[in-house]
Amino acid sequence: MTNLAYIEQYTYEDYKHWEGDWELILGAAYAMAPAPVKKHQSLNALITAQFVHSFEDCPNCEVLIEEDYKISDDTILRPDISIVCDDLNKIYISKAPEIIVEILSPSTARRDETIKFDIYESENVKYYILVDTTDFKAKIFRHNGERFIKVGDFFDETYEFSDLKCEAKIDFQRVFKRYR
Repeated sequence: MTNLAYIEQYTYEDYKHWEGDWELILGAAYAMAPAPVKKHQSLNALITAQFVHSFEDCPNCEVLIEEDYKISDDTILRPDISIVCDDLNKIYISKAPEIIVEILSPSTARRDETIKFDIYESENVKYYILVDTTDFKAKIFRHNGERFIKVGDFFDETYEFSDLKCEAKIDFQRVFKRYR
């Protein structure tokens, strides 16, 4: 008998019955980190609040926190924050968000910076923002139609998203203020 290693492959049908928090990437199950630390949750709330304010008069766009983004039957991700416009699906995000924000944790940073970066890039997510909770900076990437281009590192600047369906901005001085 041959000694073969098998890796189980899962689909959305399997995923939607699991308990706990998971992501599914190309059929492989990834357990989400335990409940994020207070700093992670606080930064998430501060960024979300600014987006909610920016999009309050934008009826076609919504700000979502930790919502499933179903990319395919074998890939479901759960970004920290997503800005989604004109998505009629009521169960999960079914089209590329305008903006995705991932707040880096030690246990998920590598996945956010590599695997998820590549997936979001191939899905044509317009903006991908990685928030570093150690250096208190945000790295903003903008999709140019082919790939992500780094816009820059933001510590206390305000970034305006002027090329979206509705205007939005993030004031990173306000986001990081309590941690400096």
